[in-house]
Amino acid sequence: MARPRAAVAGFAASAWRAFEDLFTPLEWDHLARSGDEPNPFAESWSLVPALERFAPDASVALAHFRVAGELSGLIPLARSRSYYGYPIPHLAAWSHDNMFVGSPLVRGGCEEVFWRELFGWADAHAGAALFLHLGWMAEDGPLFRALSQVADGQGRPWGVVQREERALLQSELGPQAYLEAAMSGKKRKELRRQHKRLAEEGELRFERRCDEAGLDGWIEDFLALEQAGWKGRNGSALADRLNTRDWFAQTLHGAAAQGRLERLTLALDGKPIAMLANFIAPPGAFSFKTAFDERFARFSPGVLLQLENLDLLEREDVAWCDSCAAADHPMIERIWREKRAIVRVNVAIGGPLRRALFRPMLRAESRGKAKGA
Repeated sequence: MARPRAAVAGFAASAWRAFEDLFTPLEWDHLARSGDEPNPFAESWSLVPALERFAPDASVALAHFRVAGELSGLIPLARSRSYYGYPIPHLAAWSHDNMFVGSPLVRGGCEEVFWRELFGWADAHAGAALFLHLGWMAEDGPLFRALSQVADGQGRPWGVVQREERALLQSELGPQAYLEAAMSGKKRKELRRQHKRLAEEGELRFERRCDEAGLDGWIEDFLALEQAGWKGRNGSALADRLNTRDWFAQTLHGAAAQGRLERLTLALDGKPIAMLANFIAPPGAFSFKTAFDERFARFSPGVLLQLENLDLLEREDVAWCDSCAAADHPMIERIWREKRAIVRVNVAIGGPLRRALFRPMLRAESRGKAKGA
């Protein structure tokens, strides 16, 4: 249930570099842990390093509000003159290429008042923006439900403009039972054979860590492993650019310091051949980045590591794990059988004339996808 409107202290947006004048990093961290819909990419240890490297000119604002004196909502906002290649000015939830979830951080129970306050602020500060664009959020989550209720209640035009389904791990089964339900006996036998053959190549060892021990070396190994593969050949590896490399390193250190990082490694003769970084954000988890040594592709080391990752099913603090993978990913969907629907949403802002201009655009873009007016 939403908190009473009277308890809300003004919704405001300020340049992100000035956030510590308005709330402390500790308040930000507390907010991240108080919501019903986690987003590690919006937590301080991930978002601040991203803003430092991808928005250094401070053009991004952090919009926030308090309820009963407590920081209760936070979203990064930016103005853009281009919308997917079209010259359409709009206001958007800021994101970057490695930000796989775009939902705001909102204290549990404050979802509806958050959207009311954000929409009201956007109406008053629309400037040249035609609409508000919101990034990937869970279609079945409390934030999307609250958004639809608030927008519909206000008679505000809105709609889903993009929808995807990506692999999700969510089950009451244990790891072995889940694997047996997800894969045929023939495929499981093949994986056992690959594991045995890989072990014949040298000393095969699996490691799981949730601390900061050896993290610098682990990061360097991961970056090198990823860059040596297809991402390096395509120029899309994290290590290909200094800003993404530094952001990755600082984010993993920040996550580990907060107890939010889980690292998995499959090593052969002491050298990693498959690696995975998970963000743990109860009640969920996010399978952030993975890499494997393509020289051992015939042994499926990435899949073998994912079998170890099924141990997430035994964690009492994790009810589900978002793969953060593209829809129809050929590897992870061989193992994870559930789906998480995520959506991008456009919302009308400003007065009647602006909304009238927005309606036909929304109708054309969201045809076949829309959940709103």
